[in-house]
Amino acid sequence: MPGLALLDWALLYSLDNVNCHFFMTRVPPSGAGRVRGQAPHAIVIGSGFGGLAAAIRLGARGYRVTVLEKLDAPGGRAYVWRQDGFVFDAGPTIVTAPFLFEELWALCGKRLADDIDLRPITPFYRVEFASGERFEYSGDAQAMRAEVARLAPGDVAGYEAFMRASEEIFKIGFEELGDVPFESWTDMLKVLPDLMRLESWRTVYGLVAKYIKDERLRTVFSFHPLLVGGNPFTATSVYALIAFLERRWGVHFAMGGTNRLVHGMVGLIEGQGGLVCCNAGVEEMLLEGTRVRGVRLATGEELAAEVVVSNADAAWTYRNLVPAAARKRWTDRRIERSRYSMSLFVWYFGTRRQYPDVAHHTLLLGPRYRELLNDIFDRKVLADDFSLYLHRPTATDTSLAPPGCDAFYVLAPVPHLASGTDWRVAAEPYRQKIARYLSATLLPGLEDELVTQRLLTPQDFQDRLNSYQGAAFAMEPVLQQSAWFRPHNRSEDIENLFLVGAGTHPGAGLPGVLSSAKILDAVVPDAATFA
Repeated sequence: MPGLALLDWALLYSLDNVNCHFFMTRVPPSGAGRVRGQAPHAIVIGSGFGGLAAAIRLGARGYRVTVLEKLDAPGGRAYVWRQDGFVFDAGPTIVTAPFLFEELWALCGKRLADDIDLRPITPFYRVEFASGERFEYSGDAQAMRAEVARLAPGDVAGYEAFMRASEEIFKIGFEELGDVPFESWTDMLKVLPDLMRLESWRTVYGLVAKYIKDERLRTVFSFHPLLVGGNPFTATSVYALIAFLERRWGVHFAMGGTNRLVHGMVGLIEGQGGLVCCNAGVEEMLLEGTRVRGVRLATGEELAAEVVVSNADAAWTYRNLVPAAARKRWTDRRIERSRYSMSLFVWYFGTRRQYPDVAHHTLLLGPRYRELLNDIFDRKVLADDFSLYLHRPTATDTSLAPPGCDAFYVLAPVPHLASGTDWRVAAEPYRQKIARYLSATLLPGLEDELVTQRLLTPQDFQDRLNSYQGAAFAMEPVLQQSAWFRPHNRSEDIENLFLVGAGTHPGAGLPGVLSSAKILDAVVPDAATFA
């Protein structure tokens, strides 16, 4: 029978929701081929947004796709926890550039709006200063001018000039280059005139300070790099495009939680005939010379593939999945010498009462800005003070908590694991400090209202999410680690290995990781190539 000789390495699956169980999965010897007429196989390692988007795009191009996820459910950083009647999105909570999701649904002949209810959020953020002052950050140009004028009337013209600069950077950095691969140093050379004209040598804070004089407003308009793991005082001003990107498309929330997008994408993959397999951690890449030919799972099972896409952390991918002898560019030394983003301390909690005056997104700024960021990024010490992001999704979607209750998470940027902090010891005292602060400010009586909680620390980013040094956003977004200088979407070292997600070009954040998957359309060979 045709193909019977391949039975000893064929992939046989049985589905249990999104969990797959593997049997008889030995990689074929060199020269063995697929069953005649069978589509080439693409393996995607990791089911974060980048990996799921990559799987959808590869499926639309004719590949048989298998997504391998080491956790017990898909999502990666966008995992979801359900406990005591509360729903907690583990990671991303801010949806911008929704057209990138709409494109994925369109590739499958569907409409995003038929599966996902995206609600615009206003204000985008409520900024609470340590002084007690407040700034309502929205996408309404007139309202924003009024907010600026309320705090610093002399900065209105400067604010408008900054937004014009942000728009110019957005047109080049996002619209023209966001989904373009940088595979050669000449690609960087071509955009150098634009980068110089847009003053990309400045930092985000430096660009804001060029136009705005009030220190409170300088903080308000320079914090955006923190959303993608960057220090506003070192991140290239290219990341100032985020301010206009948010105005262009708004800030949204997926009803039911961000993980609803994850499950919607899983449904698209399965509708294409692909598989999303959980409890399936990858142990190593299987190579033939410098060409990838499959993967070995932690269970010992082996899967053959013509193409492998890693949505795992880029540094972790090279350091742990690819033998050192096969790497010329991303050596252990280069990985260790690279600069990595900060990490995060996240406390998820539910309350027996509601706090109706608290916005969906609140930034609670501490007494220090530059100095705190210096502690986090440069000195790598866990400071006594903090700035916080408080997420209250039940401000928009009450279904995420039992009746009369509120769901929250509060996030503090902290150093990655190079700080030497022992989070087994430090986590609970740090949580208590944050709880006392919230009780004394925005959430009165909080400590008496708690009904459920859990923590995520930098150690979890390393151990659970395979993030190198526990960095929450992979490599730090500085100019010398952007575009061509980041790990490429097409591996420089291994043929037919591709990378998506925060650790590759263009970087972290939902628009970034979805754009990294879009780049695959330009660099992954057509399925017919393997016929």
